[in-house]
Amino acid sequence: MTMIPLPYGIDLFEQVRKEHCYYVDKTHLISEMMNGPFKVNLITRPRRFGKTLAMSMLASFFDIRKDSRELFEGLKISKDEALCAQWMNQWPVLFVTLKDVSGRDFSDAYDMLKQVLANLCKEHYYLRTSDKVDSEDREAFIRLYTRKGELADVKNALDLLLRMMCAHYGKEVILLVDEYDVPLAKASDSDYYDEMLNVIRVLLGMSWKSNPNLKFAVVTGCLRVAKESIFTGANNFVSNSISDISYQDCFGFTEKEVAQILADAELPEALPEMKRWYDGYRFGKKEIYCPWDVLLHVRALGLDEEAKPGNHWIDTSHNNIIRRFIDLPDMYVKEKFETLLSGGVIQERIREDLTYDIAHSSLEVPPHLRSAAERTCHSENASRLAGAEDNLWSILYLTGYLTQVLPEELPEGMTVQEGKTSLRIPNEEVKSVFKDTVQAWFETSIKSRDRSELFNEWWSGEDEKLTEDVSDILFDTISYYDYKEDFYHAFVAGMFSGAGYEVKSNSEQGKGRADIVIKERRRRRAIVIEAKWPGKKKDATLESECQEAFDQIERMQYARNLRIEGFRTILCYGAAFLGKDCLIRLAKEKEG
Repeated sequence: MTMIPLPYGIDLFEQVRKEHCYYVDKTHLISEMMNGPFKVNLITRPRRFGKTLAMSMLASFFDIRKDSRELFEGLKISKDEALCAQWMNQWPVLFVTLKDVSGRDFSDAYDMLKQVLANLCKEHYYLRTSDKVDSEDREAFIRLYTRKGELADVKNALDLLLRMMCAHYGKEVILLVDEYDVPLAKASDSDYYDEMLNVIRVLLGMSWKSNPNLKFAVVTGCLRVAKESIFTGANNFVSNSISDISYQDCFGFTEKEVAQILADAELPEALPEMKRWYDGYRFGKKEIYCPWDVLLHVRALGLDEEAKPGNHWIDTSHNNIIRRFIDLPDMYVKEKFETLLSGGVIQERIREDLTYDIAHSSLEVPPHLRSAAERTCHSENASRLAGAEDNLWSILYLTGYLTQVLPEELPEGMTVQEGKTSLRIPNEEVKSVFKDTVQAWFETSIKSRDRSELFNEWWSGEDEKLTEDVSDILFDTISYYDYKEDFYHAFVAGMFSGAGYEVKSNSEQGKGRADIVIKERRRRRAIVIEAKWPGKKKDATLESECQEAFDQIERMQYARNLRIEGFRTILCYGAAFLGKDCLIRLAKEKEG
């Protein structure tokens, strides 16, 4: 095993090259991009696929202030001498990233945007003293630099800088905007969308709509924002999404590239597990690995050869979308989720011009549309719900939670439906994100119910009623076909959490560990629950599993410590689960 200098958390091309970090050569993006004319080129990819590093690479290549020959020496683009002579370090470049523009409310996010623009002015402070720049523009520049600009100054900021740079250099300017849609995504999550849209639409729109100072613009993001008119009026606009074959291997790692990284790290045997966890995304016709995950796992293997793949997506910005998806009871999509979580394929209509405002509004189905009877009777309501579902599948596809399945890869007996895209969960990592989110939803869903009647049933020993009610709760939740006992432990414990009880899972009781112990000290009573799941046992039934639970409770003396602690009433239950079916039986009740 060899430790190779992978660029963990480094997304600046110049830093990667100067510090001699391992670099997977993606410079062919430049030659592919310059093959066709465009004024604005929008490239959308999911988070964590190297967009910022690619944009930083473009900035280093084009920027007239730099001499980048050494940085690009030996890379693919250096072999195209004619292109390099025409474009390398020949043009003024304005590079701005909006990935940090967020906040709890509009005021916080707007302050962050003003800081981003102030930093941009600091980078180009030479414009302040340029005698080629209009004096009024210099005054507006200082207002932005000192963060004292009015709303109109902020909206006009990029257009101002393009005009000043063009005047200073006597050349049109290349504009690079990284993660342009992050401010809108964050605003949608925190309910200040319209306010942020009012700023971003003008800030970006003015920079490329018939702008004589613009050579061209390259813009990256997660979704294509079209309805809000950010790109309306942009001359020669080109859009490239994950479905297009252009730039299909310019973001993320191909299997060949991952295999080379592992070979250089002397870890070739790690490829199958790496593939299972981090491969499976499809851009155009190429299958792609998530580079963020690959780098982190190679690093982990360098520290510990026995390191297991982990979930590195859990804190990225779109995970809340799954929860919003699950929270739409009127759309009846649970079966499709279960199909996906079991490794299956669904077919849905995908909208690649999906926008954050549509995503947000589609999640808020008005009360008058929520009645099943109305939905059946009125096609308008049904159409709205169908459109909302299409939007949600589209979000999950475009943000990387689902990936496209080619016709030849479809399960036996499934054929392509016209106008629909075949979708599956790409890999084990994303599947684990779904599972974690679903687990959290289980707990939240249970806590949001009125549980007083359910608690009374547990404390009064009404096991038949408990079986019925707990089965109903299971039926309403989303399953993922690989149930284990620990899932049911968490499910049952979640019923009692947040309700004022002391809940312990797998705590020491008697001679062993009881699955779940519920204590109510004020009334000196407790419940012991032994949960069973037959798994692959032959001839196992819910009844036989309950009996096994009874035997274990008696053999391991789970109630012993509770009696010693002074609890007067102890109820012991066997709870057997199989899929969404359950059987709950009262084992015994001790009165102290």
